[in-house]
Amino acid sequence: MKIFKCPNCNSPVFFENTKCQNCNTTLGYNHYLDRFEIPKSFGENTNNHLKFCSNYQWGVCNWLVTEQNSEFCLACSLNRIVPNQSDIGNFEKWQKLEIAKHRLIYQLLKLRLPVKSKLVDNQGLTFDFLSIGNEDIYTGHSNGIITILLKEADAVHREQLRKQMNEPYRTLLGHFRHEIGHYYWFLLFNSPNVETYRNLFGDERIDYAGALNRYYENPNSTNWQNNYITRYASAHSWEDWAETWAHYLHLMDTLETANSLGIGFSPEEQHIKKLVVKTCPNPYKTKNFKDIFTASVALTCSVNSLNRSMGLSDIYPFVIPHKVVEKLTFIHDLLQSRAN
Repeated sequence: MKIFKCPNCNSPVFFENTKCQNCNTTLGYNHYLDRFEIPKSFGENTNNHLKFCSNYQWGVCNWLVTEQNSEFCLACSLNRIVPNQSDIGNFEKWQKLEIAKHRLIYQLLKLRLPVKSKLVDNQGLTFDFLSIGNEDIYTGHSNGIITILLKEADAVHREQLRKQMNEPYRTLLGHFRHEIGHYYWFLLFNSPNVETYRNLFGDERIDYAGALNRYYENPNSTNWQNNYITRYASAHSWEDWAETWAHYLHLMDTLETANSLGIGFSPEEQHIKKLVVKTCPNPYKTKNFKDIFTASVALTCSVNSLNRSMGLSDIYPFVIPHKVVEKLTFIHDLLQSRAN
C-alpha cells in the first residue's frame, strides 16, 4: 500500500486516516482517483462533490462517494450482513474486519479486477460477517458469498487456531485474500486457459469435499514443501490456488509499500549485496514477475531479520520453492494479460 499525501499541506497520509496529523484537515479516500481529498462539507475552498460513505458515521469507513451517487462506497456496498451497532462486542470486531476488507478492495482495484456487488449483479460478490450461531457456518466462499466469522477478529482466538491448525501465518487480511481467491477462480478460468492452470495446480474436478476430509484425517501425509506454499495448499487444487493467490497479494502489497517509501539497499559487504536489490520497484507497474519476486525476497529477508533482532516472529515465515514461483508467475502473467 502506498503512502498518500494531504491535499492541504502535502504531509504524509496513511490509508486508514480520516484527518491529516499535521494540519488536522478532515480527509477521505477517493478510490476513483486513488488519492485523499477533502470532502465538500469539510472544506471551504473545496470544489468537488464528494461526501463520506454512510459507514463513516460508525467509524468503519473513510472512503468517499459523489453526492449524487450511492449512499455507500464501493467497498461497503459489498456488505450483505453486518453486526448491529448495539451489539458492542461484535460491532468492534466488524470494525477490525472492515479495515482488512477495505485494504483488499484497494488492491483488487490496483490489479484491475472486476469488483461488483452481488446485490446488484448475480456474478458479483458480497460479504457476510457472522457471529457464532450455527455450528455449520464457517469462514469461506460459496458462489460469490464470502463469509467471515466475527471471532476471527479476536486476536487470542486467532492465535489459538493458528497453533491448532499448525499455520505459521493467520491474519484477517490473509483470510480475505484467500477467500477472494476462490471467487476469482470462477471468473478467471471459464476459458481454455484452465488447462494451463491444471498443469500447475492440479485438476480441480477431483471431489473437493472428499479431498478435504482426507487432508484433515491425515494432514501430514504428503511431502508438500517442494510443491506448495503451505501445507493446506496440498489438500486440493482450489486450495492451492487460493493459498498461492493470497501470497501473490501479500508480495504485491508489501512491495508497493516499500516502493512508496523509497526503500532500497546499499550494503558494503559483498555477501549482503547478493541478498538485496538496489531499489524496490512498483509491482503494479512491473511486467516481469522475476523482478517482483527478487525484490520481495530481499525485502522479506531484511524485515524478518529486523524482527528477530527484537525477539519477534518473522513477518513472512515462508520459504518459497521453485514450483510455487512458477505458480506465482502464472498468476501475475494472467492478470497482466487481462489488464492489457
